[in-house]
Amino acid sequence: MIFNKDTAKKTAEVLLQVNAIKLSPKEPFTWASGWKSPIYCDNRIILSFPAIRNYVRETMAKQIEKQYGKPDAIAGVATGAIGIGMLVAEYLGLPFIYVRPDAKGHGRKNQIEGFIEKGQNVVVVEDLISTGKSSLNAVTALKNAGINVKGMIAIFTYGFEVATKNFENKNLMLQTLSNYESLLEQALDTNYITEKQLKTLAEWNSNPSEWNAI
Repeated sequence: MIFNKDTAKKTAEVLLQVNAIKLSPKEPFTWASGWKSPIYCDNRIILSFPAIRNYVRETMAKQIEKQYGKPDAIAGVATGAIGIGMLVAEYLGLPFIYVRPDAKGHGRKNQIEGFIEKGQNVVVVEDLISTGKSSLNAVTALKNAGINVKGMIAIFTYGFEVATKNFENKNLMLQTLSNYESLLEQALDTNYITEKQLKTLAEWNSNPSEWNAI
């Protein structure tokens, strides 16, 4: 996984600023998977703040061009990355498509929405990487449709080992604007969390499926 340290800290700062990322070690959240977590990330909230969504849009677009070159289209992963994916595509002057978790059960039964041709190059935009399973499911759908996936870029990653392995197994490059380590550094620097809370948050990240709040 590739990220720029300065960008990672700045992105963490703006995500904390608008509560897109919430840290609550004492009253943990419960994820859909059943995991107890001292952190909850909802990057869709940045769409409601023009200055911050513009920062994310422009930073992501520039990183795409630097890392992957200019693709033929941008592909967003439904539903969380549709908004930011469209903004990135608009900034780059590129077509936009998005990928559903599964094909629709009616109509044209599409899994990929929008116009794209076989053999074209795309960069996949994602809002959040946890295990990477749903993100890579979208990549598989694109490849099965004959589309060349150059790589993926996401706003934030929890940095789980399972995600690293999943992307390595698919031989897919992932770039993120920020990550968990940078988030904790920024949160500590701005007194958003204490040293004690930092320890709790680090312990959770090393073993999230079995972590319990103390």
